[in-house]
Amino acid sequence: MHTSVGANHSWQQRSLRSVWHPCTQMQRAAAVPPLPIARGVGPWLFDHEGQRYFDATSSWWVNLFGHADARINAALKDQLDRLPHVMLAGCTHAPAVELAERLSALTGGVLGHCFFASDGASAVEIALKMSFHHWRNRGRPNKREFVCLRQGYHGETLGALAVTDVAVFRDAYDPLLMRAHQVMSPDARQAAAGETAVDVAARAAADLQALFESRHEHIAALIIEPLVQGAAGMAMHDAAYLRTVRALCERYEVSLIADEIAVGCGRTGTFFACEQAAIWPDFVCLSKGISGGTLPLSLVMTRDAIYEAFLDDDVARGFLHSHSYTGNALACRAALAVLDRFEEDDVLQHNRQRAAALSAALAPLQADPRIEHFRQCGMIWALDVREAFVGERFAERFHLAGRERELLIRPIGRTVYLMPPYVLDDGLAAWLAQRVMQTLDAVAFAENAHADRTPEPPTA
Repeated sequence: MHTSVGANHSWQQRSLRSVWHPCTQMQRAAAVPPLPIARGVGPWLFDHEGQRYFDATSSWWVNLFGHADARINAALKDQLDRLPHVMLAGCTHAPAVELAERLSALTGGVLGHCFFASDGASAVEIALKMSFHHWRNRGRPNKREFVCLRQGYHGETLGALAVTDVAVFRDAYDPLLMRAHQVMSPDARQAAAGETAVDVAARAAADLQALFESRHEHIAALIIEPLVQGAAGMAMHDAAYLRTVRALCERYEVSLIADEIAVGCGRTGTFFACEQAAIWPDFVCLSKGISGGTLPLSLVMTRDAIYEAFLDDDVARGFLHSHSYTGNALACRAALAVLDRFEEDDVLQHNRQRAAALSAALAPLQADPRIEHFRQCGMIWALDVREAFVGERFAERFHLAGRERELLIRPIGRTVYLMPPYVLDDGLAAWLAQRVMQTLDAVAFAENAHADRTPEPPTA
């Protein structure tokens, strides 16, 4: 590994002087300076001194097919010469139309209309507003409350924060937020002795039903992360929960919003996570992987009945939400290239093979006494390091030890997770598992049981 002070140090210092980094306590940034990345190729990122790092979390879960993918780049270069952008109010263009059509087809036409935005939190805001507004247009203005799961995360704009239950993001702004109902998470890690993940899902669904019975006349929507709650530490639940929730939402006339921003685009093993429960929600929010880690893009898909509730001669009954870059042609073209990859390369089938290879390589961790709750869903792996082996600033130390072993990896609290690009082969899977285990060995000690803990909030 390069140790000389040179180009890397210069970029780090310049960044600390002028850039306010996200999800970062800048007071600590000098001690843990940002990694200066010069280029990316496939699953690898390279700094300015030529050192490589495996992008173990797909750069915040966005990169599906590796960095600088030739086919996605070719589509972008072609679109750049044709039409980089035009406003979508009063205009339209082929990439937006074709993307909306193809995504709807993936739902069998159940979700027939697509509204575009730029990031995940924006998509959540749109879905919340659409749900409330559609009920109001249908003569049900009292349906204005929202329900979310404990430990759920849906973004950091004010509306999205109101349905988020991650204290480090939410608490400072709590006085500004609308009040939402929180119900039990179906996180399978909550299983009591003798319970299964299905039992936990049933308990969580019963908690939701009790709320619906008392408040359904006032509730507009329930928002959930299907199968995996990401910022909760990759909390996974059984698909039975989604089936029961879908039935409850229909019975009590509550919109179901599926936040598939992190779990969509094949991450859980199917293109949409909801497919594993054989249900469709009323709204699907997509972002992150939909553009393959190239350009900001998010979207909300919804049912025709909700779309039709906005059709009226009165402009105010329309959905007037807008962003300057709504339906950006370049971003939509990147998303079309992503969908092409899924079709042409049979990505979901090959991902099953990739997942089996990495799971086999990680198998020793399932019996490791330092580890609890080893879990996997599609192309997502997670494990919790037991409290006795964590010590102070565990996530920070693990991240830095990972850098020394050619890994770019960021635990969430004491949860170590992998969400790699869809480019693994057996050899790379074995290498990745080995480096993760080496990193764990470097930071997880029995002596940590007696360490003076420094509070460390679970951030991604």
